[in-house]
Amino acid sequence: MTNTAPPKAYKFLTGTDDAAFCQRVSDALRDGYVLYGPPIMQVDANGQRHCGQAIVLAEFAATYSEN
Repeated sequence: MTNTAPPKAYKFLTGTDDAAFCQRVSDALRDGYVLYGPPIMQVDANGQRHCGQAIVLAEFAATYSEN
């Protein structure tokens, strides 16, 4: 059975700061998402870096208004 649900308008990608995380962001951009705000990075107690990046589908970014 295939998933025919529409794509989510907003996603927040998280992961370790590595090539796999960068590839997930790149894949999402290729799939029609655009970056939404700056990336975040946090370093845990063990010194490992964790990243996050919000993304939205391009058609939703074009219609967003704070008012």
